[in-house]
Amino acid sequence: MALVSKTPLILVIDDETGSRESMALAIEKAGFEVRTFDEAKKALGFLEEHGDRVRLAVTDLRMPEMDGLEFLEAVREAEYDLAVILVTGFGTIESAVEAMRVGADDYLTKPMDLYELRTRVTNLMEKRELQEEVTDLRQRLDKRFGFEAIVGSAPPMEKLFEQMRVVAPTRSTVLIAGESGTGKELVAAALHQGSPRRKERFLAINCGAIPSDILESELFGHEKGAFTGAVDRKIGKFEMAHQGTLFLDEISELYPELQVKLLRVLEERKIMRVGGGDLLEVDFRLVAATNRDLVAEVEAGRFREDLYYRLKVVTLDIPPLRQRPSDLPLLAEHFLEMFCEEHGRAPKSLSPDALEVLRRHPWPGNVRELKNLIESTVIFHQGEIIERADLQGDLADGGGVSVSGAPVQSADGEPRSMAEIERQAILETLERTGGHRANAAEMLQIGLRTLQRKLKEYKESGHYSD
Repeated sequence: MALVSKTPLILVIDDETGSRESMALAIEKAGFEVRTFDEAKKALGFLEEHGDRVRLAVTDLRMPEMDGLEFLEAVREAEYDLAVILVTGFGTIESAVEAMRVGADDYLTKPMDLYELRTRVTNLMEKRELQEEVTDLRQRLDKRFGFEAIVGSAPPMEKLFEQMRVVAPTRSTVLIAGESGTGKELVAAALHQGSPRRKERFLAINCGAIPSDILESELFGHEKGAFTGAVDRKIGKFEMAHQGTLFLDEISELYPELQVKLLRVLEERKIMRVGGGDLLEVDFRLVAATNRDLVAEVEAGRFREDLYYRLKVVTLDIPPLRQRPSDLPLLAEHFLEMFCEEHGRAPKSLSPDALEVLRRHPWPGNVRELKNLIESTVIFHQGEIIERADLQGDLADGGGVSVSGAPVQSADGEPRSMAEIERQAILETLERTGGHRANAAEMLQIGLRTLQRKLKEYKESGHYSD
């Protein structure tokens, strides 16, 4: 009769009835479901049909026809995912060594202490459960942060995926280039998940979001008393990312002195905490990202040339959303499904008219802008079909405007540059926050230092005044 229950099973195999029943009873008292067999071959037959439910087998070593070692060898050869405890009345060192060599997870001798059996079984089952949880977590991490999380089938994205597959398993430093909102951190996380370092930490730090006087301590850490306010030792990101991956976003925002120190770390793989005197070895993979033209930054003297070449061992360019229009329906559908599930909404879809509005939009904020738009639309929309008028922000009129409200066309109908659209979005957001730069930077999802630099440029060009 077919088994219906999905509860994990434990098999007990012994040709002696009394021993078999006493072991089964002891294990059942620990709260587990047990199936007993008087022959190992019968147990193997059961595994062929129900192997996905069996987590552990307790088998006698000495049995006619097929003994415990032969059963263990057959289980390992068939690659059944279960632990095995071997039991024997001949408790010799030789048989124990042989059992562990073949692949037994534990070993008990007769006469058996049934309490000890329960303890060993419980420990192994807890270990198996933990292993399954770890495996499930890794699968979910791969889905959320691995290659599966990056949606796209346009030729530029296919090229990027192929480069990522080649680069991910290596130790090479990677520089990711792309406009704001293209998903640079997602690519960095996918590189980590596809690398041998995936079991260790992935740490991300935005170099443009942290004041320069704090950033050095964040990266290198500091010793107690290194400066006013350093009441305890602090471990920096370089140390925390040991054997893992460190992602430095907005790398172009590093001030010159810190650029020198980063270059030294990359060359020597050693750091010294602020206020410390000991050199500490660090082993991390660096993935850096920038939305600026580093070559131009080098030519302008704002970024060190030697650091630039040290970073660009491998360069990955993420195309902006406007260069991959065929991916827009895929991304919109992906975000719709994700946010409907996340916010407990019934499944929704975009009408052809709404989708056409999305196609005509230039997406200066790239995938992040689309993601935020879809989420807000899902939250406020009540029906199943999202029409043009249901789109949040200013997209509903179909006039080609961004969510921020910066029109794509000027008053005379001429196209506006991305720089103009960006400037208006920044200045309008700053006005909306009453001039509070930190709040404006958070709303725009850019670093505070990036916002400050942009405002300085606008002020120098006469487009902004404090």
